[in-house]
Amino acid sequence: MKKNLVVIGYGGMGGWHTEKALKSDVVNLRGIYDIKAERRELARSRGIFAYDSFDAVLSDPEVDLVTVAIPNDAHPEVVIRALEAGKNAICEKPVAITSAELQTMIDAAHRSGKLFTVHQNRRWDVDFLAMKQLMKTGEIGELIRVESRIHGSRGIPSDWRGKKAYGGGMLYDWGVHLIDQILQLIDEKVRYVYCTLENITNDEVDDGFRLEITFESGKTAYVEVGTLNFIAMPRFYMKCKSGTALISDWREKTKVVRCKYWHESDVLPVETAAGLTKTMAPRDDVTTDTYELERPASDVHDFYRNVCRAIDGLEPQLVTHEQVMRVLKLIEAAFRSAETGARVDFE
Repeated sequence: MKKNLVVIGYGGMGGWHTEKALKSDVVNLRGIYDIKAERRELARSRGIFAYDSFDAVLSDPEVDLVTVAIPNDAHPEVVIRALEAGKNAICEKPVAITSAELQTMIDAAHRSGKLFTVHQNRRWDVDFLAMKQLMKTGEIGELIRVESRIHGSRGIPSDWRGKKAYGGGMLYDWGVHLIDQILQLIDEKVRYVYCTLENITNDEVDDGFRLEITFESGKTAYVEVGTLNFIAMPRFYMKCKSGTALISDWREKTKVVRCKYWHESDVLPVETAAGLTKTMAPRDDVTTDTYELERPASDVHDFYRNVCRAIDGLEPQLVTHEQVMRVLKLIEAAFRSAETGARVDFE
């Protein structure tokens, strides 16, 4: 049976959730609520029911599930009220500005016995799924390092995302996604993190960052977000013991170079502008295979399918409290590193 869903907040992501709900096979869009009257009227003009108050949402016995898509600082209060009213709750990311706030939300979920999860939708991005699939097959060997980047050139949107009080900035906005992806790829304890922030177009919050994560085994991950990059660097770069993989852009296939034979009988030196090099001589197709991987299939509706099945006790929720807390605590460690200019021990 479909779950009746109300979307709280009818802005950018709230509009996205309503559109997906209208096409969903597991939820029925019961309506929306937004504190702004003009957004409620906009929904009504599109044939979508709009509640006049949040209290009206909470008192509606037909509502099974709410999705909270409002500014970050307002998440805890709204989610907790929904859980205490007996509604299951999905929250947009970042779920909270501090891990302490997140803990109050988790505690409310435990008290209420209702499902609470976070919309980590970028677990369904095809570029991430391609990296995950490549690691699972092991075709280029054990992972050494993975680099994940998102580059744009338009700065931070001129809304609450540029305000510190609302939990703005790129470490919260995009970092929460990319860090979650990295922690899905590398299932190990994190030894320490080192982070630097950029404030090029915005002095109040970071408009970019560079984050180095070192894991227990020595594997490393590099996460970078930039909003003033007019030439973007590759989306993913994965270095493994038997090859390398690269995704230049999220719309592109994965390029893989796999090493077949380590040694060559006769490596000819390459002449560079300033001399010869044998160490950096390129490999040929005798010792390597070069190929592309097809883009994996992905369906963003799988998130809501999992939530609804988890509500019914048919499967565990994919985005767990522990995973969400770990990401947020790593973000807090990254901020401490940026403030002190030193690496920060973690776990």
